[in-house]
Amino acid sequence: MNDVATLLTRYPAIAALAETDRERLLAPARWMAVPAGSVLFDERQGCEGFPFLLEGSVRVSKRSPSGRELPLYRIIAGETCILSASCLLGRADYNARGVAETPLRLMLLPAPVFDQLLTVAAFRDFVFHLFAERIADLMQLVEEVAFRRLDQRLAAVLLGKGRVLHVTHQQLADELGSVREMVSRLLKGFADQGLLKLSREQVEILDPAGLRALAGGAG
Repeated sequence: MNDVATLLTRYPAIAALAETDRERLLAPARWMAVPAGSVLFDERQGCEGFPFLLEGSVRVSKRSPSGRELPLYRIIAGETCILSASCLLGRADYNARGVAETPLRLMLLPAPVFDQLLTVAAFRDFVFHLFAERIADLMQLVEEVAFRRLDQRLAAVLLGKGRVLHVTHQQLADELGSVREMVSRLLKGFADQGLLKLSREQVEILDPAGLRALAGGAG
C-alpha cells in the first residue's frame, strides 16, 4: 500500500473530503520517515505543519525545569496531535515535547494549507473532534495525577503488559511523571509484599490479582 492509500485508510475523514479539497491537501504534503528516538518538536519551537501519522507512535510529554517529565498522551497511526493543532490555531510555539517511540512514517500538512482547509466544514469538524477526544484524555490524566496515589498508579502501569516487563525504574518513573527514587521505593515495597520480583531492568509479576486490588484502591 502506498503512502496516499495508507493515509486515506488511516484517516477516513480525509478520504471523505470532496476530491478538490483532498487534492488541496495532498498536493503540498511532505512525506517523512523519522527514526525512533527523534525529537519531532520541543518547547518554544514553532509549528511548521499539521502531522498525520501513518506508522509508529509518538510520546508527547511536559518537562519541568528540574528534568522531571510528565507524559501527556501518545499518538499512534490514525491519530494526530492536539498540540500541533493548538499551536497552528493560536499562532503559538509548542509548550511540550514530542519524541518518536518507534520508527515513524508521517505526512506533514504545511501550516498555510492547514489554515486554508479550516474553511472546509468536513476538515474543520475533524480538527475539532480531535480536540474533544484529547481534552477528555487530558482531563483523565489530571484526575489520575491529582487524586490517585502514586502506588495505585504504578500498580496500574505494571498490569496488562505481560507477566515479565523489561523496563527500568527510570522508564516507569518517566511514564508516571515521578522520580526514580520514589518508584524504586514503591517497587521494593511491592516485592516485599510478594506482588512481584525485581531484577536488573526487569519486573516479574507474581500476584496480578494483588496488583489489581492495589490499583483499584483496595491496597
